[in-house]
Amino acid sequence: MLDIAEELHRWVEQGRDFAVATVVAVGGSAPRQPGAALAVDGEGTAIGSVSGGCVEGAVYELCQTALEDGRTVVERFGYSDEDAFAVGLTCGGIIDILVTPVRGGVLPAALAAAVSGEAAALARITSGPEELLGQALLVHPDGSYEGRLGGHPELDRTAAAEARALLDAGRTGTVSIGEDGSRCGQPLTLLVESSVPAPRMIVFGAIDFASALVRVGKFLGYHVTVCDARPVFATKARFPEADEIVVEWPHRYLASTEVDARTVLCVLTHDAKFDVPLLQAALRLPVAYVGAMGSRRTHEDRNERLREVGVTELELARLRSPIGLDLGARTPEETALSIGAEIVANRRGGSGASLTGARTPIHHDGPDAPVAGRIGSVA
Repeated sequence: MLDIAEELHRWVEQGRDFAVATVVAVGGSAPRQPGAALAVDGEGTAIGSVSGGCVEGAVYELCQTALEDGRTVVERFGYSDEDAFAVGLTCGGIIDILVTPVRGGVLPAALAAAVSGEAAALARITSGPEELLGQALLVHPDGSYEGRLGGHPELDRTAAAEARALLDAGRTGTVSIGEDGSRCGQPLTLLVESSVPAPRMIVFGAIDFASALVRVGKFLGYHVTVCDARPVFATKARFPEADEIVVEWPHRYLASTEVDARTVLCVLTHDAKFDVPLLQAALRLPVAYVGAMGSRRTHEDRNERLREVGVTELELARLRSPIGLDLGARTPEETALSIGAEIVANRRGGSGASLTGARTPIHHDGPDAPVAGRIGSVA
């Protein structure tokens, strides 16, 4: 729900009644992941999407019904439904959608947290006793929480601990709680949506290719930093879309800044005096992606230099070099696209191969999928 948090927060401040439909489970080739949401207010205004267009009309009507009767429901759409073709879900997927009228509770607080950039996780019951559907907890990084799940303190504590684990990883996903842990006589399923600050992309080397990569990084939802030791090149005028521009030797900046398991490092300097100390440090950090630009000859020379300073073969295996997927790219924009595509493939577990003629899944469950920057997915 929180991927459309800014508009929904405005609705709350304006006192508008609305209902939210959230994807809580998917199967097959469903186009959206858990956390994707569509909201409808009392005047019929709609924002967001749950299926990329497939079932929006039917879900819109469910939201209107929820506004009228105040009930929370879970509905399934898919090829097994008799009316699957009528609602448009002909892609072969199945989606379960939780439809909830928003009238108080912790949902407004969750929206406010997302808008302000606070880290928080929203845990909602998506399967279990009908009277508990949609009950929610808002969980904070320190383990404290707001709200209740049906009046069972032990269930609240269990759910908060599970949600905090996903929040620590910056992930959105489902959690199953067995009959004993649920304290309500039957198993429960929770959708946990993690709202965390945008992941970082750090681009080293203030060259023309970097300018295009900054734009791609912003498009993909990253907080983008450009770092270069040369002040004449690292300027706001050359990189107006960057969130941050740093004039510093790359390896020194990397040693002083915060990175995490979602951070991507793109080394575009292809100059040994910058690359070697930088990559020596980068390949030992727990980041998501390290890529370096250069020809194949530059790549081989750089690898030898890295071995000479003690970088192991296991560490070298983490390096994506030459950076990017093989798209035949020539221009800075095409090259940036190939780098962005490789980052997405690495993040989502894709092969980078053409889908035409392939028998691999279209949507992969990679180590970071689905991920939220905001709640929902960070593409």
